[in-house]
Amino acid sequence: MSHDRIRARKPTTDADRWTVGTVERTSRRDGDVVFEVRPDEGEAVDLAVTTAVGKLVEKRLDLEDGESPVGARVWYRKRGE
Repeated sequence: MSHDRIRARKPTTDADRWTVGTVERTSRRDGDVVFEVRPDEGEAVDLAVTTAVGKLVEKRLDLEDGESPVGARVWYRKRGE
């Protein structure tokens, strides 16, 4: 399965290929972590990433134990973009 890309920090290369947005919700689907992210303009998108990537993003957001990533700013690319 192909996965989307998500980053907790602003990319330093190819920044124009990434979209910035705010996490509105997280969930699990088929063993993956799904981040629902709303860009500054437009409709919210679902980003499916592996559990390892989801944990890495949450770690890099400097969240406290058990704190939700909802409201955090992230950079993302949908698969194939």
